[in-house]
Amino acid sequence: MPPRKSETLTEAELRLMDVLWQKGSATVQQVLDALPEKPALAYNSVLTTIRVLENKGYVEHVKDGRAHIYKPIMEREEATRSEIRHLVSRFFKNSHELLVLNILEDLGSENKGLEAEELARLRQLLQSREEK
Repeated sequence: MPPRKSETLTEAELRLMDVLWQKGSATVQQVLDALPEKPALAYNSVLTTIRVLENKGYVEHVKDGRAHIYKPIMEREEATRSEIRHLVSRFFKNSHELLVLNILEDLGSENKGLEAEELARLRQLLQSREEK
């Protein structure tokens, strides 16, 4: 049985999407050239992964002569929100509150803490939500 198609991004897919989000559009060779040297990837691996991204609806291509130019059709923010929704449904029973509480507990348990500026921003976001 073939593996189930994942709607979320794998690490390899995210690496390529990062390049496409940064560049706006690129050929497979341009994506390959923009990747960090380690771990090195083969051209065919990048091509296969980009085709998977196209099937998932993250990128599309246009033909330019013999080359295909790929561009993201899902913005980084939209992909981030989709990943968060997936995480919330999978681990937190569709409760954003449980996610936030878990993050805050994690910050407190390892003395990571939040900077005063980050706390102020969180308070401001919570206050604006309460006002709505």
